[in-house]
Amino acid sequence: QVQLVESGGGSVQAGGSLRLSCAASAGSIISVNVMGWYRQAPGKQRELVASVTRGGTSNYAEFVKGRFAISRDNDKNTVYLQMNSLKPEDTAVYYCNADVKYFSARGWSPNRAYWGQGTQVTVSS
Repeated sequence: QVQLVESGGGSVQAGGSLRLSCAASAGSIISVNVMGWYRQAPGKQRELVASVTRGGTSNYAEFVKGRFAISRDNDKNTVYLQMNSLKPEDTAVYYCNADVKYFSARGWSPNRAYWGQGTQVTVSS
C-alpha cells in the first residue's frame, strides 16, 4: 500500500512563507512519476497548484507563478512546495498527489494516482 505523508502546513501572515513536504513510501520498492500539489478552499473545487516530473519539468498554476516553487528529491521520493509571498486567498487544504507504481511478488503494479491526507495552510491579512 502506497502512502503519501505530508508536513509543513500552518498559519502565517500575508507576505510570509511556508514549505510543504510530501514523502511517498510503501512496503516495497516504488517508482514515482509525476508528483504535484493541489489545494481546496472551502466551497471550492480542488485545483492544481504545481507539478513536477521525475526529470524535473515543472508546471505551475497562473495564480502561483513567481511566488511558489516546486522541487523533488527522487532518492527520497519526496516533493516540496516552497510558498513565498503568501496571500489570504492561498488559504486552503493542500494535498499531495503522486503517480506511483510498486513492485511485488507479482511484478510491477500499474501506475496509479495516490493522494496525501491534506495539510491546512492559513494566511491571515
